[in-house]
Amino acid sequence: MEEIELVRLLQNGDRAAFKTLVTRWQDMVYNTALGLMQNESDAEDVAQEVFVKVFEAVNSFKGESKLSTWLYQITIRKSLDALRKKKRKKRFSFIYSLYNENDELIHDPPDFVHPGVMAENKEDAEWLFKAVKRLPENQKTAFILNKMETLSYNEVGEIMNLSTNAVDALLQRAKKNLKKYLSDLLKEQ
Repeated sequence: MEEIELVRLLQNGDRAAFKTLVTRWQDMVYNTALGLMQNESDAEDVAQEVFVKVFEAVNSFKGESKLSTWLYQITIRKSLDALRKKKRKKRFSFIYSLYNENDELIHDPPDFVHPGVMAENKEDAEWLFKAVKRLPENQKTAFILNKMETLSYNEVGEIMNLSTNAVDALLQRAKKNLKKYLSDLLKEQ
């Protein structure tokens, strides 16, 4: 089904068209959210929120960009909002000790590893995801869209409303910061 036809059907409330939309783009939405959230459960929640938002706001889609671009924009916005909310909640929540009175670890959260990472690369991926987590939002977004979603600089620019040169600059800063963060992480070990 052509994108224009799909949008028209969605705007007319066609449930089969909505199912087609979800089937066609659920992996892209989930993987983008997962790259930003670094938590499978949170990424699933964001993906659901994205499709609810699309269903509610499809009439505001003017077709000035590709549908996938619009979906990426919503996914990024929802993911970053969820991360900010999570940070606020963590900042103001009751802090409990990770150790009991005998200094035994009672809570050891697992490191995040993207499910698409091959087993032999999991250790390297853990380091990379720890470093990516430290990047500023705009660098993290550009890095994930370009390196993990394999989108071109033009596509990343369209999604983030930036020029290709701005995307290039963001990715250069992200790479520089990742080198520094990875170096710092290695020193901490």
